Amino acid sequence: MHKVVLFGECMLELQGEAFGSMHQGFGGDTLNTAVYLARCATGLQVCYATALGDDGLSAGMLQRWQAEWLDVSLVQRLPGRMPGLYLIQVDAQGERSFSYWRDSSAAKAYFDAAITPLEAEADSLDAFYLSGISLAILPPAGRERLFALMGRLRARGATVVFDNNYRPRLWASREEALVNFDRAYALASIALITADDEQALRNLPTLQAAVDAAQALPCAEVVVKRGRDATLVRSASGVLEVPTERVDKVVDTTAAGDSFAAGYLAVRLQGGSLADAARHGNRLAGRVIQHRGALIPQDVMTDLVLSKS
Repeated sequence: MHKVVLFGECMLELQGEAFGSMHQGFGGDTLNTAVYLARCATGLQVCYATALGDDGLSAGMLQRWQAEWLDVSLVQRLPGRMPGLYLIQVDAQGERSFSYWRDSSAAKAYFDAAITPLEAEADSLDAFYLSGISLAILPPAGRERLFALMGRLRARGATVVFDNNYRPRLWASREEALVNFDRAYALASIALITADDEQALRNLPTLQAAVDAAQALPCAEVVVKRGRDATLVRSASGVLEVPTERVDKVVDTTAAGDSFAAGYLAVRLQGGSLADAARHGNRLAGRVIQHRGALIPQDVMTDLVLSKS
């Protein structure tokens, strides 16, 4: 069974109206992708690597990840630390606004150890996934360790996937983010690009300019998401256009890109074609945005589970 590890940060989630009722959960871009990948790809061993605290909330999150079939052997528990927290508010069109409390999040300290569980197990990985947020939360020394890990994996032929997820508030400057993103692109074999994030990152005048810049990246496989417009997949064989799923009512766009990544990788990491992968990613994202919250109920996506290959 192929082993894929996703690295990043998962936080406690509050969703609702400010000063009103709140629903508590958990979420984070790479964790959302890990959960949807584990649900869809029964032929993969899906592992999540992060750091949590030694508190009860961290223990509860860990239990829930295991219930989602995630391998949590690469999770560190750091005494005295806690997970970060974020609040989501959703408007009538399903668009989100976020407030964060994450400065002392345990995940930021993952690479403080002399050697992490992730680095110790690197030679057993078939695929590795990270995002722009994975880079942003780490101090410079941690980022260097992460880049070294990506290079080590690529050198022995593992698949390395980078999802751009650019969040300006997490970076000291756009220029700092751009330098780090370009290093990640140079080390990745697959790039998953949200076009408007790339437009903001590169300070480009149009979305088409961002699409053109994405398609010129050095990665062997580049997937460009353009909202409702067809998804573009560029490889050595050329560029494919794969239509998105029609959705009559968007309820909540939380985890749309995260779930697309999971659907895409569920197919690609099990040997499926580029077109089939993009179709599956679009189907899963289309399903997710019809429900509230980052992680939708499992019973509304049973038809999207892939059989073992």
